[in-house]
Amino acid sequence: MDAPLQIILFEPEIPQNTGNIGRLCAFTGARLHLIEPLGFSLSDRYLKRSGMDYWAHLDVTSHPSWEAFRNSDDFPKRIWLFTTHASEPYWDAKFHPGDALLFGNEGHGCPDWLHKEIGDQHRIHLPRFNQQPLRSLNLATSVGIAAYEALRQIKTNFS
Repeated sequence: MDAPLQIILFEPEIPQNTGNIGRLCAFTGARLHLIEPLGFSLSDRYLKRSGMDYWAHLDVTSHPSWEAFRNSDDFPKRIWLFTTHASEPYWDAKFHPGDALLFGNEGHGCPDWLHKEIGDQHRIHLPRFNQQPLRSLNLATSVGIAAYEALRQIKTNFS
């Protein structure tokens, strides 16, 4: 069975976040794509500790660049970019089986050229309820919130 959802991490920097996201993907059956360069080695002990024994059950592919990913057979038909620079909240998006959720790295997000490639109609954000000058949520937290909303909408064969 194809993955109901795909998660794309663009040049992630912190192994613990990627490990936790990998664990979430293994648990939900989502496919994980890692776009290099990574800020760590895939053999990093923090990555393995965060992902624990779930890593063996994970459908994960590492791509040497965005261009290589875009030109691969793995490239999804539809991608939603989660960014603080979007005007539409994620709960207004209509997710479908096979959709991909794209997240930028912890330090810089996604570059402007990638925002343009994805387009305004597929850029969404997690709403902020506290108007204090807080930058954003932790990457692993953001992926968890987004993934479960997308899966709630998709509702394919869950127990």
